[in-house]
Amino acid sequence: MQALTTPFLVVIALAVIGYFFAKTRALQVAGGDIRTLVSLPRQHALNTALSTLVPAFGAVLLIALYARIMDVTPGWFFSLVVLGLGVTGFVLSLLGIKTEARARTHSERWIMGLLIFSSSIAIMTTVGIVFSMLFETFNFFGQYDWRDFFFSTTWSPNFRGNSDLGILPLLWGTLYVSFIALLFAVPIGLFAAIYLSEYAGPRLRVVAKPAIEVLAGIPTIVYGLFALITVGPLLRDYFAEPMGLGQSASSVMTAGLVMGVMLIPFVSSLSDDIINAVPQAMRDGSLGLGATHSETIRQVVLPAALPGIVGAILLAASRAIGETMIVVLGAGAAARLSLNPFEAMTTVTVKIVSQLTGDTDFASPETLVAFALGLTLFVITLALNVFALYIVRKYREQYE
Repeated sequence: MQALTTPFLVVIALAVIGYFFAKTRALQVAGGDIRTLVSLPRQHALNTALSTLVPAFGAVLLIALYARIMDVTPGWFFSLVVLGLGVTGFVLSLLGIKTEARARTHSERWIMGLLIFSSSIAIMTTVGIVFSMLFETFNFFGQYDWRDFFFSTTWSPNFRGNSDLGILPLLWGTLYVSFIALLFAVPIGLFAAIYLSEYAGPRLRVVAKPAIEVLAGIPTIVYGLFALITVGPLLRDYFAEPMGLGQSASSVMTAGLVMGVMLIPFVSSLSDDIINAVPQAMRDGSLGLGATHSETIRQVVLPAALPGIVGAILLAASRAIGETMIVVLGAGAAARLSLNPFEAMTTVTVKIVSQLTGDTDFASPETLVAFALGLTLFVITLALNVFALYIVRKYREQYE
């Protein structure tokens, strides 16, 4: 890719030069009177810069993709292609500067192309992620029986062979930790959002809302250390041991509670914004019909804000399912099936990291299983999205 760097930098410099040169040329064509121009000089300048830069940029992306797929190194020919497109766009745009030329229309077309490309990046990224996991997952199931993977209750990887790679203990730990985290975060976050949007005064909102959002900025490793040093021993000494449920500071409850604290701002901030977006006229109409404040919130505001609230909960659930550091330090690394929340367990994300850490052979099932685990998490998240969409469409209140 270094062969493309120099010509692209030359094209960028040419685009900058073209911007100022096109503005000067437009004034010359107009004879000093810009009123004779259909488009302003700066619009001609912008069109020249975009005509020089955008085709070359697109060529660089296509060549890089081709080199990646074909596993080749771009040579001098591709450098000439990039440079030639830039020079061609530069020359043609300058020659096209005339009094009747609609440079604004041409530049807006270039900008629209850039906007379409930007909006398609998310789709292309998702497709790339899915296909990269699919290919490696197929390789894994070519070496390991899919029935043992999905239905075995034993997780015991061994890089020397004869591994038991059942996903059920990992899936159970993931769902168990996420359930406890959501059970803690959703009520607290939702109640905080209702209070801040419907009851709190402006002075309290100015202080309380940023204070809650600070929790979202704390690194997850700090939450993990908090779970390991403070929450874990506290739960063990005051709950697990007196109740005879365990003696380990690392447990599902430890990771779930700390993760729940981390998820509170996701639920609270998004729900607060959605609730505030409900028109005030709906509240006034409910109160005018004799409903109390709490009845208005329950029967008018929350149903109207339901799609956004479900989206906030879904975002929190996806965040919980994908969390790693809190689980590593707070829940341990034991793959087991148990209902005891004070026992150490592990999740899918933790095992993905452990299977890809160190000197690993990417042709062995013990390493390829990480891609199968990742694809499974992707499918679970997709199912959550579909379920949330169904709930929203079924129970959403429609207002004229």
